[in-house]
Amino acid sequence: MTTGRRRPTRRRLLLISGGLALALAGGGAAYKFGLFSDIGDPVSFGKVQVQEKTATASEALPEVLMPTGPAASFVRTSRLPDGTQIGKATLTGKKSGFTGDVWVWVPKEYDDPKYAKSGFPVLISLPGGRGYPTNYWGTGPGLGLQQAVADGAKSGKSLPFILIMPVTNADTKHHFDGSDIPGQPKMGTWMADDVPDFAKANFRTFTSRDGWAFMGSSAGGFNGFKQLLKYPDRFKAAIASGTDIVPDSPLWNGNTQAMDANNPEKLAAKLIDAGGPEVYINFQIGTKETGREQAEKFMKEYGKGPVHTSLQVIQDGEHNGKSYVRGMREGSLEWISKVMKGPTPDPGVR
Repeated sequence: MTTGRRRPTRRRLLLISGGLALALAGGGAAYKFGLFSDIGDPVSFGKVQVQEKTATASEALPEVLMPTGPAASFVRTSRLPDGTQIGKATLTGKKSGFTGDVWVWVPKEYDDPKYAKSGFPVLISLPGGRGYPTNYWGTGPGLGLQQAVADGAKSGKSLPFILIMPVTNADTKHHFDGSDIPGQPKMGTWMADDVPDFAKANFRTFTSRDGWAFMGSSAGGFNGFKQLLKYPDRFKAAIASGTDIVPDSPLWNGNTQAMDANNPEKLAAKLIDAGGPEVYINFQIGTKETGREQAEKFMKEYGKGPVHTSLQVIQDGEHNGKSYVRGMREGSLEWISKVMKGPTPDPGVR
């Protein structure tokens, strides 16, 4: 019977033997140099999965949604120094019909038994650029997003967010403005429906919008804060870095009505007229990039009533992920954590 594994070659056996010797002599140096690697292996999240499977709705804390399933199949793509990991799964959206990859990172706190019956806030993290076939927040942990959340949670300045990092466009040629552009793949439905449903299927989350937010850079910042304004009943806050303010994809082909339905300015005006619900937008702008004037104009015209806005200015910041993560460390993570719901420990578990 075949197991699907190839028998080790002589060269591979020599490498393994040498790796063992190096690991014993060098205190794990073999892992550093990649002789042992579990990247690409199946991975599951949460050491408390047994509790998840046996917990009932009555046992969970208020507003907690236990994983609804079906569970996705994740493969490991990265490990961080603190032992946390990034996994990737392929999702076919039930509502959009679009198929794309999603990367996930969960904080160390998710594994803590005292939080086994608590939900965790979700920060849907969106890249700039084409955002397809990868999401650089998921494939580039060196940008520091995961570490910033981990450090913030440890210091008490940030909630321990689950990071959900999906692709944002349907191909490498076009921007879809995070919208259901007529005649195009339904990237708005993918983002607002399928991606959150994926998170709910696999993780302990919250039933209310107090546990759902976006962060994104450039086109991803537009996508995130547009979703917030369009669906304020589902999401509560967004960090929008170096963002566009209005939709500008050429794929709209002059379809003004559909474009207006995805225009943050018009969505904000509509929300103000309705009187709520309240939403929170934090713009991040580096001093070495353009866009501050547009963000401040939006804040002046629409930052009122239920639309709460703030600006994080990043000194010497440029239009890139590392600058935006620095801004998050300097204030934006603490800002968003104050308006979101965090996990609650079980007092009966130490």
